[in-house]
Amino acid sequence: MHMMYFESRGQAGQELAKQLVDKYRYENCAVVALSDGGVLVGEQIAASLHCILTMLLIETVEVPGESASFGAVSQTGEFTYNGMISASELNEYKDEFHGYLEDQKREAVSRINRLLGDGGIINHEMLRDHTIILVDDGLNSGAALEAAMDFLKPININRLVVVAPVASVEVVDQVHIGADELHILDVKDNYLDTNHYYERNDIPSHEDTIAKINQIVLNWK
Repeated sequence: MHMMYFESRGQAGQELAKQLVDKYRYENCAVVALSDGGVLVGEQIAASLHCILTMLLIETVEVPGESASFGAVSQTGEFTYNGMISASELNEYKDEFHGYLEDQKREAVSRINRLLGDGGIINHEMLRDHTIILVDDGLNSGAALEAAMDFLKPININRLVVVAPVASVEVVDQVHIGADELHILDVKDNYLDTNHYYERNDIPSHEDTIAKINQIVLNWK
């Protein structure tokens, strides 16, 4: 079986940038990362396309003891349920973990608000009428992606392009519905932990990543 490993998130980002540069070099684009690791991939794409790089703050809420997530909260405070869980499973989880779920949602919102501070990492103006390139370092659960799509819904964007070095088959099937275009370098039947696909896993802290993004956004204005 062919295993694809990337030296680093930066190197994987360069590979993805090669697929995007001819088509999008002269378009109005914005690269929107979904995680700290996604920022490292997205930096390379934004550099190739000479466009802004920003980040959507998303907190995933996991189901206790299961390898599934309920869904995710985006920086508007909205909660999006994970579409990869069946309705009946979701209702069972909701019954069983109702109090826990509500607590986790509240905590997620307060973590995001604390990180947003007064900066506010994304404003709608920055994204309006742009081609949005949503990027992550690995897509194994649709939860963050769905929260991002919900966040983008009220904004009039041009196209939605989803990119990642590696993704699970299930996420790819799911994303096809909401995205105009998909660039995934490696699709896995049996997705391991995202770090597994990189030889180097030196990701800066969440706070450092956010500070960097705020700096990029300020310089861009």
